[in-house]
Amino acid sequence: MLDYHASPELLNGKVILVTGAGDGIGRQAALSYGAHGATLILLGKTVKKLEAVYDELQALGAPEPAIVPLDLQGATRQHYLDMAETIRQQFGRLDGVLFNASLLGTLGPFEMIGEDEWDKVMQVNVKSQFLLTQALLPLLKESAPSSVIYTSSGVGKQGRAYWGSYAVSKFATEGMMEVLADELEGTGVRANCINPGATRTGMRARAYPAENPATLRTPADIVPLYLYLMGDDSHQVNGTSFDAQPDRMSGKTSSSSDKPPVVG
Repeated sequence: MLDYHASPELLNGKVILVTGAGDGIGRQAALSYGAHGATLILLGKTVKKLEAVYDELQALGAPEPAIVPLDLQGATRQHYLDMAETIRQQFGRLDGVLFNASLLGTLGPFEMIGEDEWDKVMQVNVKSQFLLTQALLPLLKESAPSSVIYTSSGVGKQGRAYWGSYAVSKFATEGMMEVLADELEGTGVRANCINPGATRTGMRARAYPAENPATLRTPADIVPLYLYLMGDDSHQVNGTSFDAQPDRMSGKTSSSSDKPPVVG
């Protein structure tokens, strides 16, 4: 899908929510969605970063976006229900959601994972997605065809030493997508996963601090898959887990190993 070419009007008239929209893949996806005509709802915990993406979208001539400052670590079901109602009142529809926000946590031996660490990772990577999906499903069904994209990982498909709570959370994400996709079959709402692979982001740098980022693809390189799954060209694709970089699925780059350094 790296060679997918989206039409300039692919997302015209669509309203799309992106979590973790302040930087990395979330930022790039938001900019690309806006460039193809979508109105963006930018969700993240750092207002300054969201405002920067807002300005970039305005500079592109994209529809005026909205900003939702929210820390998924402390958000409750009511926060998500209130957000859904605000979206209904302000936009009248929701055509897609990209769940991009994730917490890496501390990488290290399984036996040393602390309960607080486990809870934080599961709260952001699993529970927040569960609650937000529930809150937004009525809007997504009303706007069908619509798309939900979850962010997976290679360690969410095959467990790997020292990835601990993060890997388990991504296995859960894959399972959540599959359950939801099966339930939504025939509704016009589709759910899929993307494993971005080794990409030049801040999270990747934290996991592999000795890696040369120049050896990695950028978020812009892999965004065609995000466009494909969000647009109507993929209206029949449901319940699939995609690898954004299938040609690099060995998990190695010129300066990385199979396992990250143990942190903590």
